[in-house]
Amino acid sequence: MHSELSEYLLGQAKNNFWSNHRLHKACSALPSSAYFENRPSFFGSIHAHLDHIVFVDWLYLERLTGKQLLPADKAELLHQELVSLMADQAAADQALIDFCQSADSDTLASTVTFQLLDGTQYTETVVNVLAHLFTHQIHHRGQVHDMLSATSVVPPQLDEFFFQSELPLREAELRTLGLAAD
Repeated sequence: MHSELSEYLLGQAKNNFWSNHRLHKACSALPSSAYFENRPSFFGSIHAHLDHIVFVDWLYLERLTGKQLLPADKAELLHQELVSLMADQAAADQALIDFCQSADSDTLASTVTFQLLDGTQYTETVVNVLAHLFTHQIHHRGQVHDMLSATSVVPPQLDEFFFQSELPLREAELRTLGLAAD
């Protein structure tokens, strides 16, 4: 049985999928030079930020599931171009939806122990790991959104997912992505 918290996290996972889809669609309208241009930001380019998002999504899904999902050599960049990045992000987004859909109260209250890339070891509840992951995604999508503001592409609206009154603004996209329009 799903609790209100489980349903909330599932909603966040679905919002994540939709937001990434919208952001990637906008980025795909950029000329390659603008997409890969070095900008004042954490990771330099729009591409590097998007690649970081999908890398961290897979990394935390590994931590949550105990399955290896990233390449063993964990290259600095997982993707060299947007098309493969978009497909990989959609797969990570669906995996996160599937995880949240199957997570019950016991799963959310359980703990996971993992090592950060710098070697620091943590033990956290699954619900805290998911909360961190959603915050991480929102943080870096916001940075990409801001970087788009300095290009010829208008940044997409990313905050109309939850209000029922705004459903008509996103309903077609949700159907395309296989997400229930509720």
